Amino acid sequence: MKLLGTNTSPYVRKVRLVLLEKNIPHEYLIDAPREPGSHVARVNPLGRIPALILDDETCVYDSPVIAEFADTLNDTPILIPRADVLARMHVRRWEALADGIMDSAVVVRGESMRPADKQDAGNIILHNNAITRALSFAAGQLGQREWCEGSSITLADLALASALIYLNLRQAERDWRGAHPNLAAWFARISARASVRATLAA
Repeated sequence: MKLLGTNTSPYVRKVRLVLLEKNIPHEYLIDAPREPGSHVARVNPLGRIPALILDDETCVYDSPVIAEFADTLNDTPILIPRADVLARMHVRRWEALADGIMDSAVVVRGESMRPADKQDAGNIILHNNAITRALSFAAGQLGQREWCEGSSITLADLALASALIYLNLRQAERDWRGAHPNLAAWFARISARASVRATLAA
């Protein structure tokens, strides 16, 4: 299978982490949808990344669907609980929280790229406030635990790591580590994993 994406997309990173943690063979291809000659719109009608192309040419999108599909391909590890409905909800809720951080950070990034006189200051404040609340909630839920949910790594951890890496990239001025030391300690631990290191190296 092939994964189309870019190194800066937090949604692509989340999917890459899932594939790497589960040791699922795949080819990662850099393909920015806005670049001339991009194949993304040909395989994904939405024209978005990540796009996972299976061996029979079926295209799977978007990141929550890809992550769930990939998790069913083997059981080492199981990243989304299967038997416990409540545990499954908690992991997917973490993913929604992390994706929401990514969504808002992407909006802020988009506004910042516009000419100063065309930027919507209210929209920037709205989404930055959402990020601040989400980080505070995440830190409170995490506490001093090693993992976001349960006793081992799950999609919750991979999604949150992806969101924080994107904040480091696009909002370097945001001192989320100083505001949430427990989140910073958790991030330092998960950043040492081979999967995370691999996505940061490429």
